[in-house]
Amino acid sequence: MSDTIKTALVTGGSMGIGYGVAEALINQGIKVAITSRSQENADQAAASLNKIKDGYALGLIADVRSLTAQEKAVAEVLDQWGRLDYLIANAGVGHFAPIQEMTDKEWHETIDINLTGVFHSAKASLAALKESQGYFISIASLAGTNFFAAGAAYNASKFGLVGFTQAMMLDVRNDGIKVSTIMPGSVATHFGDHEPSEKDAWKIQPEDIGQIVVDLIKMPARTLPSKVEVRPSMPPK
Repeated sequence: MSDTIKTALVTGGSMGIGYGVAEALINQGIKVAITSRSQENADQAAASLNKIKDGYALGLIADVRSLTAQEKAVAEVLDQWGRLDYLIANAGVGHFAPIQEMTDKEWHETIDINLTGVFHSAKASLAALKESQGYFISIASLAGTNFFAAGAAYNASKFGLVGFTQAMMLDVRNDGIKVSTIMPGSVATHFGDHEPSEKDAWKIQPEDIGQIVVDLIKMPARTLPSKVEVRPSMPPK
């Protein structure tokens, strides 16, 4: 490979958990490409990340609902840096409504981004990850095992994502690719139109998920924590 510095691609990396993961990886000396559906958002986030280490962040426009867009994003990473070691499938959306009120558009967007989008990221990256003996990590949710009212679409997408990632782990382990899924509980982000505030101090912070990603990629080659559940250590006060 043309560059000895390891690289990562983080989908949905311009804000929230994805940005926290990108920040943590760059702090470890890993170059990171982040994707967003907005080139402006991707460029702004990359500019901020490059203040940590200049030249270590790249902003790309890519929609996970398009396999072609994911293939292009991977190709751009390879063209820029010559390798891909880590793919963090983070892009996600949340539509929450009782099934009687859930629209067809909201249902399909949730499934297409949260589940099919991860499939696209996997299909686009597996050849490069096999070459680097790399790591594929999906960001799922505790909603992937715990159902709740008004969560039919989101639960379905995250239950599916947990199952997909665990089955994928078995499919590619003999190719030298590690696969894990991280399942956070309440995280202080703008997810679901929520506006983070000091009242969210009790929640998991995006940088905490970044630390988990770093811990996973630092595990000995012989060891694979294939599913990581993480929740706030204390309930809200």
